[in-house]
Amino acid sequence: MKQENAIQLFEDKKVRTVWDTEQEKWFISIIDVIAVLTDSVDPNAYWRKLKQRLKREGNETVTNCHGLKMQASDGKMRLTDVPDTEQLFRLIQSVPSQKLTTQKIDGK
Repeated sequence: MKQENAIQLFEDKKVRTVWDTEQEKWFISIIDVIAVLTDSVDPNAYWRKLKQRLKREGNETVTNCHGLKMQASDGKMRLTDVPDTEQLFRLIQSVPSQKLTTQKIDGK
């Protein structure tokens, strides 16, 4: 798999992404997306719990979510769950987020 790493910014938060040139797909760090959506103090723990719940419910998106090594905040390369964009949209729908609810109600 030939990859190109990139950092995207969303609301001043970094979201790590990888472009796979062979599959022609973006892969996005789910931990970073969880951090943006929830403002959780520990997005890793949040994702672990959500992943357990989704697996119990039989959610195949979690099962099909790839793990890739990405540079962590400490500079080390660590295995990170990275859905593609289609999987990411499905996972986002499973995240209870006050931010998403407020934005829909306020129309922002």
